[in-house]
Amino acid sequence: MKETWQVESENGSALENEGPTEGHAGLPAMLVPVFRLYTHGLFALLQLSALERQIFDFLGFQWAPILGNFLHIIVVILGLFGTIQYRPRYIVVYTVWTALWVTWNVFIICFYLEVGGLSKDTDLMTFNISVHRSWWREHGPGCVRRVLPPSAHGMTDDYTYVSVTGCIVDFQYLEVIHSAVQILLSLVGFVYACYVISIFMEEEDTFDFIGGLDAHSYYQDHVTLKPVHLSK
Repeated sequence: MKETWQVESENGSALENEGPTEGHAGLPAMLVPVFRLYTHGLFALLQLSALERQIFDFLGFQWAPILGNFLHIIVVILGLFGTIQYRPRYIVVYTVWTALWVTWNVFIICFYLEVGGLSKDTDLMTFNISVHRSWWREHGPGCVRRVLPPSAHGMTDDYTYVSVTGCIVDFQYLEVIHSAVQILLSLVGFVYACYVISIFMEEEDTFDFIGGLDAHSYYQDHVTLKPVHLSK
């Protein structure tokens, strides 16, 4: 003879466990693939844009932007993990960082446009440890780079002089465009992150309303297990 257990409530009625009607993060099941596809696409775009900028900043030895890009890449990965793995705190970290990232890119725009007393000819982006400038200064679209010997300037030092002519777009405007793109993508990511956080919070509120973390104690107080004997 086999013995099994039947779950009953205080009034003697059997409890039925209904399957979930919602998918990931409280979304309808049919929208889960769309949610994940949009999430992966957005964060992939954020990563690609950050990596592209990181490469050119490395080529120009721009240490301040390099550090900022590195942190941005790490936080974007953290935000993607938090969205996929249901970690609202990680998404909050990404949201806070996005606000700082937008502020940093606004500063870069002001730096290259020389707003507020800033000068693009200073060594601020290299932490004053080198005289390197933006990579786009010598390698922009249409730029012709020529290396001039010191004797051409009547100098006897060992420095190399570079002449750049024919640039279609000045390097400072290319840097401004890069920062503007980062701001636009970050604003989209910020709005999306806030939307995801609201979904997670709504789901947690619903979970608490129907029992939440007290579900275990509820079953201990109101549910009894009764053996049911089944013949072979």
